[in-house]
Amino acid sequence: MKVVRSGTGAFRDVLNVLARRYDDEGVARAEATVKEVLRDVRRLGDEALVRYTERWDGLRILPGQMELPRAELDRALEGLPAQVRADLELARDRIEAFHRRDIPRSWQFEDEHGNLLGQRVTPLDRVGVYVPGGRASYPSSVLMNLIPAKVAGVRESVAVTPPRLLSENPAVLAALRLAGVDRVFRVGGAQAVGALAYGTQTVPRVDKIVGPGNLYVALAKRHVFGVVDIDMIAGPSEILIVTDGTVNAEHLAADLLAQAEHDEEAVPLLVSTSELFLQEVLLAVEQQTSQGPWEAVASRALERHGVAFLVKDLPEAADLANAIAPEHLELAVSQPEVLLERIRHAGAIFLGPQSPETLGDYIAGSNHVLPTMGTARFFSPLGVYDFVKRSSILNISTQGLHRLGPAASRLARLEGLDAHARAVERRLNDSVLK
Repeated sequence: MKVVRSGTGAFRDVLNVLARRYDDEGVARAEATVKEVLRDVRRLGDEALVRYTERWDGLRILPGQMELPRAELDRALEGLPAQVRADLELARDRIEAFHRRDIPRSWQFEDEHGNLLGQRVTPLDRVGVYVPGGRASYPSSVLMNLIPAKVAGVRESVAVTPPRLLSENPAVLAALRLAGVDRVFRVGGAQAVGALAYGTQTVPRVDKIVGPGNLYVALAKRHVFGVVDIDMIAGPSEILIVTDGTVNAEHLAADLLAQAEHDEEAVPLLVSTSELFLQEVLLAVEQQTSQGPWEAVASRALERHGVAFLVKDLPEAADLANAIAPEHLELAVSQPEVLLERIRHAGAIFLGPQSPETLGDYIAGSNHVLPTMGTARFFSPLGVYDFVKRSSILNISTQGLHRLGPAASRLARLEGLDAHARAVERRLNDSVLK
C-alpha cells in the first residue's frame, strides 16, 4: 500500500485517481458485443438464448430445458450440511427482520378545503435477479437480493444464472430456495439480462433487474435501463477504514485484506491520524498477506489500489471519507458515534472496534448490496424501497375545485395550454359551490 500525507501533491493526485476510478476503461470493445446480444435477444427470443449459451457456456440447452425444476432446488437444500443450512437460515431471518423495518407506507391527508391527497405504495409485479457464476457466485448475495423483494410483496421473483453454476455451487441453489425464489432459468451473461428485460418465449419479462455480474452483465443492465428498472451499476469492492490509533492494528489489517481478497481491482484504503499506528497496520497487513490462499489476489489489489492516508485529525479524516464516498466505511476510533455526525457519504458505516465489515456481508442483517465508485453520494443500499413504486392519489372536493381551479386555469393559460385550462373551467361552470 502506498502512503500519502495530506496537504501534499501526491495526496491530491491520489484523490483525483479515486474520483475517476473505473471510468469506462476497457468498456468500448464489450459495448459492441453487448449491443449485438441484446438486439438478437429482442428479435429472436429463445433462439438467441440457445445460440449464446452454446457459444459462451459450451452447453446446448433447448428452451424446454432452460427452467430449473423446483425439485432441483429442494434437493440442493436437503443436501446441505446441517451447520451450513443453519447459518444460511440465520442470515435469512436477520436480513428479513432488518428489512421489515424499512417498508414504505402509504399515506393520505385531507386539507382545509376537503381535498383528499396522498400516496399509495405498491410492490412491483415481477423482479429478475441475476446470480453470477464463477468466483463471485455467493449464497449471501442471493439472500441480499431476493429477501427485500419478498418483504416488499413482489408477486414473482425470477432468477437467471449461468448453467455451469448449478453443479459447481449447490449452496447458491439452496440459498435461492431459502430466499423463496419462484422460478430459476439456466441462462447467464448479457443474453440473460436481455431475456429479463424484453421477455422471450420461455423467460418472462420483469419490471426490475438486480444482482451483480461481470462487465458484460453490467453493461447490459445499463443498456436496458428505461425498458426496465435496475438496481445500480456496481464496481469492485471498496473499504475505507478511519482510525485514531486506539484499536487493534491486527484487526484493521485483517479488514483490509478481507476486501483485497475479492479481486485484483478491490480498493482497500486506510486513513490514520497517527503515523506510528499507520505503519503498525501496514506491517500487520504485510505479515497477514502470506497467511492464506488469497495471497496472490490480495497482494495485487494492495499494490494497485491500496492507499494509506495520513491526516492531521479526525475532522480531516471525515472530509476525506466524504470525498471518497466509499462502499464500506469503518470508523475504528475511540468515539465513533461522534465522528459519525460528520459522515455524509458512505454505503454502510461500521462503528467501533467490534464491527468488522464482514459481519455486514453475511449475518448482521443490513444489506451488502451497496453503492461503489463514489456513487454513495447519491445511491443507497439495496432495500425494500427498491421493490416498490409510489402513486399519487387526489380526490378533489367541490370546495377544493372552486378554491384551486381558477389558479390552475390561469397557470395553464400562462403556459399556453388552453385545453388544460378548459378542462378545469368546464367543471367550474357546471359545479355549484354550496
